[in-house]
Amino acid sequence: MPSSLPLFPTTVIGSMPRPQYVKDLLATRAQAAGDDDAAWKRRTDDAVRCIIGLQEQAGIDIISDGEWRRETYVDVIGDILNGFEWIERDLFGYHQVVTRKLTPKRPGVAAAEARFLREHTNRGVKVCLPSPYLIGQRMWVSEYSRDAYPTRDAFCEALVPVLRAELLAIREVGVDVIQLDEPHLCVLVDPEVRATFADPEAEMSKAVNWINQIVEGVDDVALSVHLCRRNWGRRGWGAAGGYESILEHLKKLNVGQLMMEFSIPVAGDVAVLNELPEHFQIGLGCVDVRFPEIDEPSDIVERVEKALEHVAPERLTLNPDCGFSPGKDHGIPLDEAYVKLTSLAAGAQLLRERHAQ
Repeated sequence: MPSSLPLFPTTVIGSMPRPQYVKDLLATRAQAAGDDDAAWKRRTDDAVRCIIGLQEQAGIDIISDGEWRRETYVDVIGDILNGFEWIERDLFGYHQVVTRKLTPKRPGVAAAEARFLREHTNRGVKVCLPSPYLIGQRMWVSEYSRDAYPTRDAFCEALVPVLRAELLAIREVGVDVIQLDEPHLCVLVDPEVRATFADPEAEMSKAVNWINQIVEGVDDVALSVHLCRRNWGRRGWGAAGGYESILEHLKKLNVGQLMMEFSIPVAGDVAVLNELPEHFQIGLGCVDVRFPEIDEPSDIVERVEKALEHVAPERLTLNPDCGFSPGKDHGIPLDEAYVKLTSLAAGAQLLRERHAQ
């Protein structure tokens, strides 16, 4: 983390709500060509400048580009690689699925996003990548994918070197945090989800091992893993349970920070932080992203104070539970997210005054 950060630094998980203008830009991206492509890029750059400024105005210390260049936080892999088709699916809606062997398409897409972000703010900056296990759970479907990759594991293993190359390219830009998103490890906190796997412990081990392969030897940038129980917008969450059932696997992650949600009632007891080794920094989810109620600064302070019974203040970063808009169709108003982030920043300031040395 940047040495200039204050106590209780604030950040976002990654995605911010996309107004209709940004959704329309994403919808027309495939049709842009030639001069139209240059115009599309200019308009998209302008939109990203706006979301950068919104986070700065809200008082956030480590910001993202809102993932406004991405269809979803997972689908960015379809910008990096060929081999996917859009398929209508029951759970995830219209979504990309691997149907052919992966080939390079636009290597370095995430690094280009990072470079623009780095050039347009003096705040700390974060860039996110989906994990192999997450991509495998979302984008390998047997009936469409098995001719290209006979198993989901084979597909995930093919992703590891590609994502490592992306991570190394992002690092070269000079970002402050690179975050790997891994909600499908976290949903295994739920007994009902675990029951759908013959060997859930093996699933957790694979998720962790693939992340560790991607980050192996990378120690000159802050690395984090985001863990959540799915964000289904106003519909709530997709899994329930405390972190205890995945804790031993979390301890094996070779990253410096775990981004953990705690504002929702199904996230379990914050006392679980006692069980994590002290080398882990904690991104404390203390702001709800799913429902319209606004957490007051005092609510945020109360949640953080409970965590401080179990972890030193120097180990905490404060953030929302999840990205506000993991997909472009999440219907959370941008103004709502802005107010929630200003409340987060105000809560952090109250905590700094209370806990200043």
